[in-house]
Amino acid sequence: MDVKLFGEVFVTLLVITDPPGMMPIFLALTGPLPARERNRAAWQAVALALGVIVIFAVAGQTLLAYLHVDLPALQAAGGLLLVLVALELLTGKADDPSQQVTSNIALVPLGTPLLAGPGAIVATMLFVQQGDNLADYTAIGAAIVAVMVTVWIVLRFSGGIVKILRPGGIEVLTRIAGLLLAAIAVQLIADAVAAFVTQYRNLG
Repeated sequence: MDVKLFGEVFVTLLVITDPPGMMPIFLALTGPLPARERNRAAWQAVALALGVIVIFAVAGQTLLAYLHVDLPALQAAGGLLLVLVALELLTGKADDPSQQVTSNIALVPLGTPLLAGPGAIVATMLFVQQGDNLADYTAIGAAIVAVMVTVWIVLRFSGGIVKILRPGGIEVLTRIAGLLLAAIAVQLIADAVAAFVTQYRNLG
């Protein structure tokens, strides 16, 4: 296994998934839930993210080409999805646990597009394209799994922070997380628009 390639992929994906930055968003979405439900949401989100990244690593180019979808379109779709979630957090509609379904929270937006978002997908696809042999692909696969395990550990043990913050702190954190999500969403959409403009200029 190529240790250098493993390190490159691990660091790149770790920076993109940003486990410390994910924690306030995760706590904002799952804070009102019981500890057992919150822990289940953590592993479900990580499992989905791992599955999505692996699928795109193996067949990403083929899948997008078959659907006639460009990467900027995928990026813009992720941004629009995050806008909806951010609005729920900012308006307080995500505060009522009776209105939440844990599996839905784990799948969207935690699993995708926050963990397995356009950035992680594109980076993984690029690394796979650069791979030449089994050792390279093994290093890439091991790095992806290592990153997901790291993310799971951070989310799994974030429950202690909920006890410290209490309901009032969680509410403040929810609003902050909503603002951060809105900023991430706007950036994703802006980057997608810029990529489309550049693409059509090159075609022209």
